[in-house]
Amino acid sequence: MARGKSGITKYIVWGVLIASFVGFGAFGTVNFTGGAGSIGTVGDTTIETTDYARALQNEMRAVEAQTGQPVTLEQARQFGLTDQVLAQVVTNAALDEETRKLGISVGDKRVAEELRNVQAFQGPDGKFDRSAYAYALQNAGLKEAEFEDSLRQESARSILQAAVLSGTTLPDTYVNTLLGWVGETRDFTWATLDRDALTTGLPVPTDEELQAWYDENIDQFTLPETKVITYAWLTPDMIVDTVEVDEQALRDAYEERHAEFNMPERRLVERLVFSSEDEAQAAADRIASGETDFEGVVAERGLAIIDTDMGDVTRASLGEAGDAVFGAEVGTVVGPEPSNLGPALFRVNGVLAEQVTPFEEAVPDLRDALVLDRARRVIEGMSQELDDELAGGATLEELSQDTDMELGQIEWSETSDTGIAGYEAFREAAQAVQDGDYPAIDDLGDGGVFALRLDEQRDPAPAPFEDVRDEVAQLWEQDQATQALVAQAEELATAISGGGSFEDSGLSPTQESGLTRNQPIEGLPAAILEAVFTMEPGEARALPGNGAALVVRLDGVTPVDMDAPQVAQVGDQLRDQAATSVANDIFRALNTDIQSRAGVSVDQSAVNAVLSNLR
Repeated sequence: MARGKSGITKYIVWGVLIASFVGFGAFGTVNFTGGAGSIGTVGDTTIETTDYARALQNEMRAVEAQTGQPVTLEQARQFGLTDQVLAQVVTNAALDEETRKLGISVGDKRVAEELRNVQAFQGPDGKFDRSAYAYALQNAGLKEAEFEDSLRQESARSILQAAVLSGTTLPDTYVNTLLGWVGETRDFTWATLDRDALTTGLPVPTDEELQAWYDENIDQFTLPETKVITYAWLTPDMIVDTVEVDEQALRDAYEERHAEFNMPERRLVERLVFSSEDEAQAAADRIASGETDFEGVVAERGLAIIDTDMGDVTRASLGEAGDAVFGAEVGTVVGPEPSNLGPALFRVNGVLAEQVTPFEEAVPDLRDALVLDRARRVIEGMSQELDDELAGGATLEELSQDTDMELGQIEWSETSDTGIAGYEAFREAAQAVQDGDYPAIDDLGDGGVFALRLDEQRDPAPAPFEDVRDEVAQLWEQDQATQALVAQAEELATAISGGGSFEDSGLSPTQESGLTRNQPIEGLPAAILEAVFTMEPGEARALPGNGAALVVRLDGVTPVDMDAPQVAQVGDQLRDQAATSVANDIFRALNTDIQSRAGVSVDQSAVNAVLSNLR
């Protein structure tokens, strides 16, 4: 929300709030005529040029504060700020016009109270300071009379708005209906008839039948918006064969990664720490006698076994306990032994043998890593030169001929995800590219670079029948199977509705209980949840699936418990949200009505003059 540097333009904050309610809905009544010293009028109320300029400056400062970047006037135009602020000041003027006609105003006492509450006007003791007040207004470029008049107008507007917003209440019936819809639950049983249950064969389709099915379901075969894009790219993998690494570099890399290639023997260990040596020894004796086991002692301490897991450890990391633990067999409990947390029992769960990889065996891994790293460096060094070539007029085709970049073309859509389209950077660039854009080098994110050019943009269009005939045949067969299975399922549903069971019908049922209409669960077809909220208890239905049929029976309906605390809380939220929505609609209608009755006149030349002065 916009604020001035001094924090004093409270009345502008109110205007922004109103603008968020009314948007641009009232501007259909605006006429553009001339005027001096103002940008227009609403009825007999003048819209001062200073109000518009100050409001726009505050909005621009607010955006700068949010983004951390300076905002130019041209950017403000692109963001829609200039029109948004114009709507704001017109709205404020409309409310001022209405308060004037209704005789709504506030006295000096209310204005003085508002002034005392502005923090910028307070001294070190927290009380109103006349000098701070004058200094703040001077910095804001405001006169005292001007500011106090604006504050008086803002207070009058707040009274008018409060009368609209606070007077909006909704009947309990409205809220209870919403709660019933949201909170009512269903218990039901369902089963699936898949392709194996089909008792009839499927016909062989003719080309005419497939063509007709294709025409009826053309949306399934409509290709999305497609961009034909030519691109040139270069990745580290493309040039690894040209990168050489000498033996010294390999040996240096081996030394840097010595711990990775040469790992000492390790143990998988659990540790249980005690407060004293005697307590630890007593536990060890009980385990040795068979009275209990390690898990039992852990549980007695109120711990879970995972709380004792140390993972894989080296002899050195265990300190004084290292020799005992590394000398024990797998499954053995040793101790008490010292640890950095106190005397402890250790259980050995596994042995990880020492891993020694000589330099000669590590060379392939070392070379791959070094070559890729150097290839990335080579590409990084080339990227600026490649970009300069494109800026100088070179085409992607020429770039691929003169450098290691590879040329390609793709019919790209938002569903493309293979090859270069697997890179997020390319997908973003492909989404943004427009006809006439010049190619430029961009990073792929893995050390590679690319540049692209839009050759053609195709609107969404159906794929030719000949190209998708096999897919049409497959989907046609699936549709025929679904229809046949639904016909079988309807007979079963009739029997179940009459009192039969799922099992008697040869079905394997699944029971669900306490589900709301907005509570889907994994594996539950959405069609079932939608259907049970339109059914009566005991009713069974057959529903189409995807190459299958579904049979569902509604077992019970549980109304929402209006007395439950959580329901009451949701009810309060719904009541507030609905009341706010209605109040905003009323306020929007009021603002439109005010502007229609009073008439709005905006001097576009004056608006342009304000914008010119802000450049």
